[in-house]
Amino acid sequence: MPTNKQIHLDNRPEGEAIASNFKLVTAQTPDLKDNQVLVRHHYMSLDPYMRGRMNDSKSYAQPQPLGQTMQGGTVGEVVESKHPKYAVGDKVVGFGGWQEYSVVDASQPGALKKVDTTHVPLSHYLGAVGMPGVTAWYGLVKIIAPKAGETVVITAASGAVGSAFGALAKARGCRVVGIAGGADKCRYVTDELGFDACIDYRQHPDLKSMSAALKEACPDGIDGYFENVGGYIFDAVLLRANAFARVALCGMIAGYDGQPLPLANPALILINRMKIEGFIVSEHMEVWPEALAELGTLVATGKLKPRESIAQGIESAPEAFLGLLKGRNFGKQLVKLI
Repeated sequence: MPTNKQIHLDNRPEGEAIASNFKLVTAQTPDLKDNQVLVRHHYMSLDPYMRGRMNDSKSYAQPQPLGQTMQGGTVGEVVESKHPKYAVGDKVVGFGGWQEYSVVDASQPGALKKVDTTHVPLSHYLGAVGMPGVTAWYGLVKIIAPKAGETVVITAASGAVGSAFGALAKARGCRVVGIAGGADKCRYVTDELGFDACIDYRQHPDLKSMSAALKEACPDGIDGYFENVGGYIFDAVLLRANAFARVALCGMIAGYDGQPLPLANPALILINRMKIEGFIVSEHMEVWPEALAELGTLVATGKLKPRESIAQGIESAPEAFLGLLKGRNFGKQLVKLI
């Protein structure tokens, strides 16, 4: 059996995460038992939610255990199988974690899924046609529920969730406004993803400036908001929100290092009779087939053009992850393992 390089969480961050929180280890992959398959990972996913799980604190998911392989999504190829439904060569998506190989009990519901790479590249099943894409779909369709002509806004617009959100919202006839960091990302959001406008938060680093930028980009106010970041941008959106605006609360990356993120004027939620709903996409598996079908079609027809940042090799994962938390990635952040 092959040697398997893994990245473990060695110790918990105190404040900002650093490279020494992680440890590279080598292990042997075990012999397969009945119904197990051995998957050689081609790509592994890096996602902001992983930062929250590094803390030993109450959250919607159990903390990442110390001394164990970092958990996360993977795509790859079956290289050995003792399960009748999986053959060597099958392309699969799973939750194999930060390692080169995983042994999966394929009889467990949802543990592994075969995917078709005819029209959708394998890596996209970790982004636009995977968890981030379904996250965008759920927040838009089930929480914001926009009508044609309404204005919707999303932070981290150039990322995996943001790019899918833009395509889905445009397909529903919305005015779509993104917020991203840097002129290059903003150009990508408008020119390639088809957003109506994109605000560079680096040019608007405070509440007053961001509020003015939102007023210009959203002349009819904001009807729906997809929140990935938190902080002063959320405050600025509340100032521009229309009556009965809806907010899908997905991430708070500005607070992942542990500091609280107070709201400047929460009374605006009452004044505007707003609905704010937090959600975890893994709790809504019933929508995944419908969402993935639409997302796959958008990619296959060129209406969704996801961008990827790809780090090379398992050893690069910690630094790539720390870069993701600081917004250094452009699009979906992946690690290529082959």
